[in-house]
Amino acid sequence: MQVFTKEELSELSVNVFMAMGANELDAKQASDVLTSADIRGIDSHGVSRLLGYVALWEAGRINMTPEVKIIRENKSTFSIDGDGGLGLVVAPKAMAIAVERAKQYGSGWGAIQNSNHFGIAGYHAMMALPHDMIGMAMTNATPFIPPTHSKEAMLGTNPIAYAFPAGSERPLVIDLATASVARGKIEIARREGKVIPKGWMVDKHGNASQNVDELKDGGMLTPLGSLEELSSHKGYALGGLVDVMTGVLSGANYGKWVPPFVSFLPILPNLPGKGLGHFVGAMEIEGFRGTAEFKSSMDHWIQSFKSAERVKADQEVYVPGEKEYRIKAERTANGIPLNDKVVEDLEGLKKKFRV
Repeated sequence: MQVFTKEELSELSVNVFMAMGANELDAKQASDVLTSADIRGIDSHGVSRLLGYVALWEAGRINMTPEVKIIRENKSTFSIDGDGGLGLVVAPKAMAIAVERAKQYGSGWGAIQNSNHFGIAGYHAMMALPHDMIGMAMTNATPFIPPTHSKEAMLGTNPIAYAFPAGSERPLVIDLATASVARGKIEIARREGKVIPKGWMVDKHGNASQNVDELKDGGMLTPLGSLEELSSHKGYALGGLVDVMTGVLSGANYGKWVPPFVSFLPILPNLPGKGLGHFVGAMEIEGFRGTAEFKSSMDHWIQSFKSAERVKADQEVYVPGEKEYRIKAERTANGIPLNDKVVEDLEGLKKKFRV
């Protein structure tokens, strides 16, 4: 395990993205999304993903100089074609437009087609916070999850994120996958030689498995809720909701046709849409309630949940996003730890691109 500052990881990732052909502004934006995941403790979506973006670029699946443009709009709503660009760049551009629409119309809603993996959903939702707005972001993803009663992967981890501003308290950030676990966490467990909990994944026949190596032999993740007896149908429904909003509504691919993040998996024929899809939104609070009044109530909401009676005296009740704020403070002070395999991958990229 080695420790790095966010600035060190930012410099490396900016250089790699620029070596791939991105301009400096886009490279910094993409890097900021990745390193924001690392500093908040979401290691599965940080610089450990750089190797995957490079592999997709080498396979011709990512356009590093995209012309991101609005292809349809009506007041508060709009659709964007990401031109095959990095989702790390396309989604923030869409969210910036959503915020501007919200300033004008009270809310802004953007559906994005023809994009790629966009990192942590919370990053994009949190872009609304400096404007005293509620932010929302979601994306479809590599199909690794079978519907309940199926053994065919039809859905991705399909995360949903909301960000709510508060007053004296830190903003409430809800960022969750509609799978039982992020695929990246299974990859981390494989790197570290750890056994995963039962219910995180199934084998290619749909049977529960704890063998992480089976992911490369047709193994799949489970929907939120895990196995059928634990209400997997609820996670399946939520994942389906995200797929419709991000894929069907935007004109992107959906279901089993969503382009995989890993370059070694082929893109299916007869695609129903273009690339991978996102959906972002921003809402002005003033349209519902006075902003100061809302933020004061948010403080009270957070404080009431924090003071909820505990099961054990030495346990703490957290609100969504709180652990990430604490990890950010700790890692800002002491650095970001990366396991040796990730460091090895980054060293390989440095040599590959001579950066």
